[in-house]
Amino acid sequence: MIKVIIERKIAADMDSTYEAAIKNTLRAILEAPGYVSGASYKDVKDESHRLIITNWSSVEAWQRWASSESRANVIAAIQPILQEQEKITILTA
Repeated sequence: MIKVIIERKIAADMDSTYEAAIKNTLRAILEAPGYVSGASYKDVKDESHRLIITNWSSVEAWQRWASSESRANVIAAIQPILQEQEKITILTA
């Protein structure tokens, strides 16, 4: 199993827009083969800094999702409210 950490910095006053987009992402990711679980976090010192930590059965499963049309569609909804490009880190034990 692997963990994928996605860091995002969202624009000011875009919390509700971001939260709605994340719900759509969750619906899509639940159907992704190899997806195990995930959680979304907000930095207590900087509410615009968001972390999503997901668990995947393998790097290949994550890569399939990362390059899928489903992910491209949900990311397209988030992209306009990001202050910078999302940062993705893949971790193994």
